[in-house]
Amino acid sequence: MKLAEVFHDLFAGDGQIRFSAYDGSSSGPEDAPAHLSVVSPRAWAHLVRAPGQLGFARAYVDGEIDLDGDVYTALRNLWDPQLSNLGPIKLARLSAEVTRNAAQRVRRPPEEARLAGRRHSKQRDAAAISHHYDVSNRFYHLVLGPSMTYTCAVYPTADATLEEAQYEKHDLVARKLDLKPGMRLLDVGCGWGGMVMHAAKHYGVHALGVTLSQAQAEWAQERIAESGLEGLAEVRHLDYRDVAESDFDAISSIGLTEHIGKANLPDYFAFLCDKLRAGGRLLNHCIMRPRNTDPTIKRRGFINRYVFPDGELEGLGHIVSVMQDASDLEVRHEENLREHYAKTLTDWSANLEANWDECVAEAGERRARVWRLYIPGSRLGFERNEIQLHQVLAVKPDAGRSGMPLRPTWEASAVTPPSETVAG
Repeated sequence: MKLAEVFHDLFAGDGQIRFSAYDGSSSGPEDAPAHLSVVSPRAWAHLVRAPGQLGFARAYVDGEIDLDGDVYTALRNLWDPQLSNLGPIKLARLSAEVTRNAAQRVRRPPEEARLAGRRHSKQRDAAAISHHYDVSNRFYHLVLGPSMTYTCAVYPTADATLEEAQYEKHDLVARKLDLKPGMRLLDVGCGWGGMVMHAAKHYGVHALGVTLSQAQAEWAQERIAESGLEGLAEVRHLDYRDVAESDFDAISSIGLTEHIGKANLPDYFAFLCDKLRAGGRLLNHCIMRPRNTDPTIKRRGFINRYVFPDGELEGLGHIVSVMQDASDLEVRHEENLREHYAKTLTDWSANLEANWDECVAEAGERRARVWRLYIPGSRLGFERNEIQLHQVLAVKPDAGRSGMPLRPTWEASAVTPPSETVAG
């Protein structure tokens, strides 16, 4: 009994994947959209030591398993093995192969984060952010596109481009914050400065962004200078907890809350509230769990070890409760954009595949392999409602006055997106 036949029955008997194995066997259509190859029997050692997605990721990053073609289609099938499809002969063949090779010597890939110190201390947070973000600005440009925006886009139409959708996301945040010329905006966890530059350029706002990534800060400052926005926009390499200024008219937190840690959320929102003037608004945009208690989220799984070390996701109810209980903030509006994140990840995957050779040259094949799993795997998570993306808008009332309109006024964009975004 050949291994590829076992894999075919276990994962995808519907013709979506072609399988091959180190015993020379193959199974599945030649023209299947995806091809999975178990290159070495050492793959079993990874899978036994860390069953599920983590073991698979280790074997793939190490090159013991290969994936070609449509990785999303492959993962959609691989994440749901069907043991019931295996008869006694094939099940015995699989068990024998696993037993024979499980003891082979393998090591954890060096791409796994290894952080020291107290969780969510300033030093450890800086190391966690550097692990993922200080790779190569060129690599991120190849994957994210000219906007250099590494958060969920908002698609105004189903056929909108990624750049149009990222523009719309920044503009939606600006509209929800009711930005006006002369206002002061603080953008915490600002990445490459997309929100900062958008607010300055299109709304005449004095915008300050802070990031723990030195590479991001340097890139953003160069783009700010090239765009002639130096009098309005600034990005600093700085922990948000070290921002000295206060009395901001608005604060945006786009993709940072996931890195704060559950125990630190009360202090986080209290700090941001203290930085706001009375009547100012806060927009929190972050990935969340579909429930406040969700056992499917694994703190030590693939994403936490390879992509976002020390990342923690909470449910919408918990985030809203902390925002209101730990500060003077009043939550006024929220929306779930998880389908938009699935589309964003689809576009990022397309960029990665289209620029694969350049991405490998910039970041190395092993790290590029991490991304080849992480992006389509995350897409599946959003599509299956295993994770969500919420925007929560709050205000710091001024003597009880919210200053909010009777009905939302931010649905229609006030500015026209450019035909092109200047790339660095």
